[in-house]
Amino acid sequence: MSKHIDRRAFLARIAPLAPLGVAGCGWDGGAKLQPVFDRVIAFNNKLGQGLQGTINAKAPPHQVSKGTMPSYFISDDMPVWENLSNWRLQVGGLVKQPTSFTREMLAQLPHIGYSVTHHCVEGWSVVKAWNGIPFATIAALVQPMPAARFVQFDSFDSDYMNGWDMASAMHPQTILADAFEGQPLSPEHGAPLRLYSPIKLGYKLTKYLVKITFTASKPGGYWEDQGYPWFGGL
Repeated sequence: MSKHIDRRAFLARIAPLAPLGVAGCGWDGGAKLQPVFDRVIAFNNKLGQGLQGTINAKAPPHQVSKGTMPSYFISDDMPVWENLSNWRLQVGGLVKQPTSFTREMLAQLPHIGYSVTHHCVEGWSVVKAWNGIPFATIAALVQPMPAARFVQFDSFDSDYMNGWDMASAMHPQTILADAFEGQPLSPEHGAPLRLYSPIKLGYKLTKYLVKITFTASKPGGYWEDQGYPWFGGL
C-alpha cells in the first residue's frame, strides 16, 4: 500500500539523487496501415529486445524545435485534472518503498531536459523539447525488488495504460515529463505528468499518469491488447 512521507523524510531520501540533475501520439489502427506496420515492427521488436545491452545509447539531441505536435487522447473530451492539489502519482507493486508522490515532491527531484525527434506510428515525426524526472530516479526511491521485470503505466484518460520492459524504462532518456517546449506541461500533451522517451513510438508514451506499478508479469496495454506491437521501440 502506498504511504505518505513528510517533506523532511522525502528530502532525506532524494538527497543521494542530486547528482542525477546534471546529467502522444496515438493511432487509429487503420486497416490499410496495419499489415505494413506489423512487418516493420515485428523486425523492430526482435532487434530492440535483443539489444538491451546497449541500454545507454541515446537518441541524438537537436537544437531547434520545429513542427507541430498534435494532441491525442482516447476520452470523448480532453482529460483535465481539475484540482491539481489532490493529484497523486501512486508508485508501487514489487517495490520496497511504495510511495504516493505529490506534484511538490516531484518538483524537488532532479530533472533533465532534451530536444529530440518524436516519432509517431502514423508516419510523422517532429522535433520537440521535453523536461522531466528520470524514471531511474523514481525507481531509486521506491527500490524495485529483484522479481520486478516490467513496469505498468496507468492514466486517467479513460483508463489508458500500457507496459514496458524494465530495461527500456531505465533508459537514461526515459523521463516522467512535466514540461514541454519550456513551459509547464498542458492538458493537450498529458498534464500534469506523462511518460516520455525518444526510444519508443508515441502510443507507448502514456499521458495523464496517475499510477506506476512494478510487476513480474508482462502487462498488456490499450492498443497492445488490440493486437498492436508490445515493444514499440525505435
